[in-house]
Amino acid sequence: MRTRTDGAPASAPDTTVGTRERIVRTASRLMQRQGYDGAGIKQISREADATLGSVYHFFPGGKQELAVEAIRHGDQEFAEFLTRMLASADDPAEAIEACAHTLARDLSRSDWVDGCPVTTTALGTATRAPDIQHAAAEAFARWRSLVEAKLREAGFTDADARDLAHTVISTLEGAELAAQVSRSETPLRLAGTHLARLIHVYRSATP
Repeated sequence: MRTRTDGAPASAPDTTVGTRERIVRTASRLMQRQGYDGAGIKQISREADATLGSVYHFFPGGKQELAVEAIRHGDQEFAEFLTRMLASADDPAEAIEACAHTLARDLSRSDWVDGCPVTTTALGTATRAPDIQHAAAEAFARWRSLVEAKLREAGFTDADARDLAHTVISTLEGAELAAQVSRSETPLRLAGTHLARLIHVYRSATP
């Protein structure tokens, strides 16, 4: 189980933040672990230590509106993590490999339940919740832009940086899901190793 920075279990409501933020954080965590359909409004309100009335006060659009905010929270959370990891090394290949290895370690420590904070919520809602899908697409675009910027700073062409950024995010997403299903760090660690090799190949081919 993940713990907050104060050492309290992740499932405990954080009373240091306002009610709306607690609801969003709780919804993000539950939808991350259980999917959109698996996380009910009553469970979210109970674990956020909020009344149902409070949930509907802040989110009059109900569960779909709350899910959009939960995805945006997960988007920001992962973007901050990705920013830190990309800044951990000058070489983008080294930074991305370290990112994959850290994701593998953290997923294992969560007993394989804390995967992508966006994908699990968005899956299965494509035809019935376009707002959720739009929020997820924005999240992936933001993450790609962070990787693309890192690659451009390292001297990659705009086209190569863009294509590699798509490949990096898509590969990490797929590897994370495979790691959860297999309950093994191997898919993410191998993804990191081969993404680093791919980046080196592109770099060596750049005039």
